[in-house]
Amino acid sequence: MPAGTSGELQPLRVVVVDDEPPARDLLAQYLEQIPGIEMVASCRDGFEAVKAIAELEPDVVLLDIQMPKLSGFEVLELLEERPQIVFATAHDEFAIEAFNVAAVDYLLKPIDPKRLTKALERARARLASREEQPIERLIEERRRTGDTLPRVLVRRGAEVHVLQLSDIDYVEAQDDYIVFHSGGTSLRKKQTLSDAERQLGSAFARIHRSFLLNLDRLQRIEPYAKDSRVAFLGDGTRLPVSRSGYERLRRLL
Repeated sequence: MPAGTSGELQPLRVVVVDDEPPARDLLAQYLEQIPGIEMVASCRDGFEAVKAIAELEPDVVLLDIQMPKLSGFEVLELLEERPQIVFATAHDEFAIEAFNVAAVDYLLKPIDPKRLTKALERARARLASREEQPIERLIEERRRTGDTLPRVLVRRGAEVHVLQLSDIDYVEAQDDYIVFHSGGTSLRKKQTLSDAERQLGSAFARIHRSFLLNLDRLQRIEPYAKDSRVAFLGDGTRLPVSRSGYERLRRLL
């Protein structure tokens, strides 16, 4: 944490995210009683959280996992710059296992104020030492063990776009990002194509090292060159098909 002019620590700026008003109110009361803490926002859902975190750049986020609009994990995936995260969860066995694997802080509901204080102290110490939380490891663990997702969330500026799987035409790898192409719109997200392949499930096929195709969009396949072909989509888009991608399509279609 940065120090003030007289050497004292600046207040730890905290954002609270929980869809239940009583839980938010209780956390606000607890935070008010902890010295050196400033609650800068209280968010009722994940969409509010993504916007508040981007605009306010807090030091710490107290993040609920089970929320109806966006889960806490989905909020994490949408953040470009991540503050220190302290998760709050009910007795969710999967979440707790993932937290332990990634060695990140979490609080079980109902939240104990003493545990909250200790979690904030650890967050302050990490900020002072510039130690990053292994949040990416947590996200990777969730992607590895999670189920096929019914939708894809992509942030562009302050907006969060929700794509149903049936709306995605194809996915393209571009350096460290992937691009979801949907009805003429392209949305970029920092993720690997292999992760997307696991998440999107059997409705999509890896036709090339750089492309995943929604099988419903495929119109025909034509030869292109030795050991390669071209896939034609319904809107006229052409995508390369590798030899292994063609064999994969033959098995699926």
